[in-house]
Amino acid sequence: MTAVVIVILFCLCSGQFLYIRRIKKQEQDWLNILRGIQGGERDKLFAKGNGQIADISYELNKIIDTNLIQIAQLKKADEANKQILTGLSHDVRTPLASLLGYLEALQKGSLDEVEKQEYLEVAFRKANDLKAYVDMLFEWFKLSSNEQQSVIETVDINEQTREIIIEWLPVLEQSSIALSVNIGDEDLPVSIDRMAYSRILNNLMQNAIQHSHCTQISIIIRQDVNRVLISVVNNGQIIPEDQLPHIFERLYKGDRARTGKGSGLGLAITKELVTNLHGEISVSSTQNEGTKFQISLPIQVRKK
Repeated sequence: MTAVVIVILFCLCSGQFLYIRRIKKQEQDWLNILRGIQGGERDKLFAKGNGQIADISYELNKIIDTNLIQIAQLKKADEANKQILTGLSHDVRTPLASLLGYLEALQKGSLDEVEKQEYLEVAFRKANDLKAYVDMLFEWFKLSSNEQQSVIETVDINEQTREIIIEWLPVLEQSSIALSVNIGDEDLPVSIDRMAYSRILNNLMQNAIQHSHCTQISIIIRQDVNRVLISVVNNGQIIPEDQLPHIFERLYKGDRARTGKGSGLGLAITKELVTNLHGEISVSSTQNEGTKFQISLPIQVRKK
């Protein structure tokens, strides 16, 4: 009887010893893998069988996966921001060098009055180009860091659009671009941020004027059940089909023969602003219909 008890106790002690040893080994494995992850490795925790150890390993693996995804996203965002700064710094050099050249010529005082006026006008345009680049850069970083604060209010989208269009009339006339507007006379209330919507429409107008070489721009607004559809169409050069999927990507400039100068951020910012308004934006470009940007926004129905 005593021998049996001793054997049982021995088995229990041996089992306990092996279990503790297994736990210690598992802890060491966890520690090594976690240290490896801290150093940039991508190993995962592994535990045989079921039970609490396996459950802990499973939960730790989920945490590791989440952290690795977040690290990858941060690295991607950091790389994109570096590309933006590199690209914009390159784009800024040209108007800056030109601006300095014109200002230097004005400073020397060797120009007649007509030349002075011409140089001042060019310098003013170059300064505005620089301001546009800087404004675009700041707006992008505010959007990407979620610092852009939206002020949502119920707005008559038809009237708001007319007000934006009026500001473009001198530019369109100077560029010899005809404007076609198809907007209803009735009120069409929509929940939007006025500033965001203005920037969206302004970006699309500027994109058409600067990059498409168009002779006509059409703006159409219509209601589709519980949404409003805003279309900006131009009859300029067609965007190749293989470029359409990338048109809203940051820094994408497409065919330089078509686009000319640009930061590569305008349409990316436009898409971010539309998304922030719980809307969608799409683009199509065909010989028959021209290039069409269409925005879809939810409608705010007035309460009676």
